Amino acid sequence: MDSLGDGNHTAVTEFILLGLTHDPVLRVFLFIIILCIYLVTVSGNLCTILLIRVSTQLHHPMYFFLSHLAFTDIVYSSSVTPNMLTNFLVEQNTISYHGCAFQLGTTAVFGAAECFLLAVMAYDRFMAICNPLLYSIKMSTQVCVQLIMVAYAGGLLNGCAFAICFYLLSFCGSNRINHFFCDFAPLIELSCSDVSVLTAVASISAGSLILFTVLVIVFSYLYILLTILKMRSTEGRHKAFSTCTSHLTAVTLYYGTVTFIYVLPKSMYSTDQNKVISVFYMVVIPMLNPLIYSLRNKDIKEALKRQLGRKIFS
Repeated sequence: MDSLGDGNHTAVTEFILLGLTHDPVLRVFLFIIILCIYLVTVSGNLCTILLIRVSTQLHHPMYFFLSHLAFTDIVYSSSVTPNMLTNFLVEQNTISYHGCAFQLGTTAVFGAAECFLLAVMAYDRFMAICNPLLYSIKMSTQVCVQLIMVAYAGGLLNGCAFAICFYLLSFCGSNRINHFFCDFAPLIELSCSDVSVLTAVASISAGSLILFTVLVIVFSYLYILLTILKMRSTEGRHKAFSTCTSHLTAVTLYYGTVTFIYVLPKSMYSTDQNKVISVFYMVVIPMLNPLIYSLRNKDIKEALKRQLGRKIFS
């Protein structure tokens, strides 16, 4: 391994990512599958962003937030998927010391931003259903932009916390990361310094943002549920529920996997299970989000049909 001498220690200057598997047949199969997923992720989320921008009927706070969720999904998936695909093609996939820090920071930034955006979208549904008369005032363009800025700022703070923790770790032994990207947990295992404080800082950063955003989502939907139960019209109830189902599906998928990785004790799952769950929430979920919102959303389906109709008959 490339290294720098420092007394009796050896400072790591690059890491080797061991990836998902060493089976050559399985590597080819996974390469094809994950490449297809990544192409669908990028194209699906880009189409969502473009459709929302060009369709005037989608110039609404809910779709404004959805476009930013789509952007976050593209960057989040792109921070690890190309590197993972490279891992399937080469004998030994290396990443530089600073490259590892950048990848860790990027995933922390946009993973946290996704949590904040899902919370913001829950708050938007709360305002739309529970305070419909004040919705246009409470969710003005200025407020929506401020909420987006808070989401990205929260993600940036989380990313900085993880990046700083990374640079404070000392690596003087093995440089082989048993993962397909620079995740914090396997990096902690490689460190030869006291990691108790840094582990606590990273856990507090990730845990606090997950707790805060979960509370926002839970309280928003509790008020939404109470409001829906008070509705006398069956059609009104159905319409209110239908506007929430896509978001609830996305929240359940994302928080279910994130909780498994970052909340449950490490002793409850193996490294291989960690890898599989990481693939799901970093590669598969970004692909599913545009499908979830497009297949279950009447406005998006109608806007898509209208845009396709204009292209065909223009």
